[in-house]
Amino acid sequence: MAERTVLLTDRATTGRRSTSPAPARPGGLVRGLLRTARPRQWVKNVLVVAAPAAAGRLFSRHSLTQLALVFVLFTACASAVYLINDARDAAADRAHPVKRHRPVAAGQVPVPVAYAVGGVLAVLAPTAAAWLCSPFTSALLTAYLGMQLAYCVSLKHVLVVDLVVVTTGFVMRAMIGGLALGIPLSRWFLITTGFGALFMVSAKRYSEAVQMAGKAGATRALLTEYTTGYLRFVWQLAAGVSVLGYCLWALEEGGVPSTSVLPWRQLSMVAYILAILRYAVFADRGTAGEPEDVVLRDRALALIGLAWLAMYGLAVANW
Repeated sequence: MAERTVLLTDRATTGRRSTSPAPARPGGLVRGLLRTARPRQWVKNVLVVAAPAAAGRLFSRHSLTQLALVFVLFTACASAVYLINDARDAAADRAHPVKRHRPVAAGQVPVPVAYAVGGVLAVLAPTAAAWLCSPFTSALLTAYLGMQLAYCVSLKHVLVVDLVVVTTGFVMRAMIGGLALGIPLSRWFLITTGFGALFMVSAKRYSEAVQMAGKAGATRALLTEYTTGYLRFVWQLAAGVSVLGYCLWALEEGGVPSTSVLPWRQLSMVAYILAILRYAVFADRGTAGEPEDVVLRDRALALIGLAWLAMYGLAVANW
């Protein structure tokens, strides 16, 4: 009887732990803040080099300094959004089987601390951009913060708008490097980047919907309002438009004579299309829920990406 009483007590204690935060440990506060800032997601911010790379202005000392600074500032803004989002959703996350392990929900980072650090980053990053980069860079960071915070509060619950907001975040990453260096952004660059981002975002949502089918309440409520057929239509449409935009760029000479050994611009279409097709395999299987894992762990996709980078670089250099 005594053993049974102890077991019941342990189970009750375990149940309480799943719904209430543990006491914050001072030694783990910094680690908790870093985890909440999502370091694995920082790879997305490498997109800040996209516009300068496309314009062939990537390797000057000034460009590299500015791009490194822009990367840090954009990462700070994204981290601020993650901190504020997790602080706002802490109570709901404690009832989630996976999100309850997040530092804020688990009590490793107190909610007021997450709000405070997120608020400081949200103020400092655009201010530093205005001083160290340009007013346009600061304005774009401010717009990104406003849009993402609105997403955390309400826009993530609005059908289609949530896809547009997340996609726009990727486009802003791709634009900010060009704005910081005063590089004009071409229409083909924006079309290819925008629909490429929509392809990955909608494929992620589709994968989440497939994996969580029949598990109502285990993930974001908005997924129950989408149908897998609709999300499949969106990522297929986005993939097609992205490929079309890239091909039109590659086939357009733009009045500049080409002196390269091979038509690298046109050849890069093959690698770009192969990359889209390869990624679509994971989207179709419903395993593209973590885009960074797909990109970094699939060897074939990595090799295709390297081949595309090589040909794209040779096209920009007109070698």
